[in-house]
Amino acid sequence: MAPRPLLTRPLDLLYFVFFVIHIPNTLLVDLQALYPSHILPTFIANLPKLYVNMSSDPLIGGAMGYFGIPQNYVWFKSFLFLEMFFQLPVFFLGVRGLWKDCRSIYVLLLVYGASTTTTLFPCLAVLLNTPITSSETIAAKAISITSEQRTLLLSSYIPFLLIPLTLTIDMAFRILRLTQAGVAAEARTKNR
Repeated sequence: MAPRPLLTRPLDLLYFVFFVIHIPNTLLVDLQALYPSHILPTFIANLPKLYVNMSSDPLIGGAMGYFGIPQNYVWFKSFLFLEMFFQLPVFFLGVRGLWKDCRSIYVLLLVYGASTTTTLFPCLAVLLNTPITSSETIAAKAISITSEQRTLLLSSYIPFLLIPLTLTIDMAFRILRLTQAGVAAEARTKNR
């Protein structure tokens, strides 16, 4: 059976674009907290600094050691290892599987979606509980954000919660339908 075109599958297209966009963000910003600093060209090594200067993201900033006590962000670094060794490969496999309209990718995407949704909740809790202060306090290296930065951070983190959550629910129902079809086919075969 020929794969259905991606443009005719709106949710698959959303997941496909999500994965494609997530790959460079993961490699160029998120995972820099795990890379040896000397392996990166300066212009790439500066990307997290630019992002944190703009957003005061307490998670990336803390994991990179820009502010706070880096040991307090070990939990977040563990999520970054999960992103490196599980999520990043899933992005590539997901792009390929969605492009080819491959149903065997559904289980992996379900696991990815559930895992990512779960890890985003503590990240959002940190963002929502980071004190809001003035830009002068932020300049003094206190871990705080302005109202505008909180809005920016939430608008960038929430899609990374909602899309995996949608993916989880969608894949669970797709797998359920495939399982039901398989059980029905097996029952028909037994009744012959």
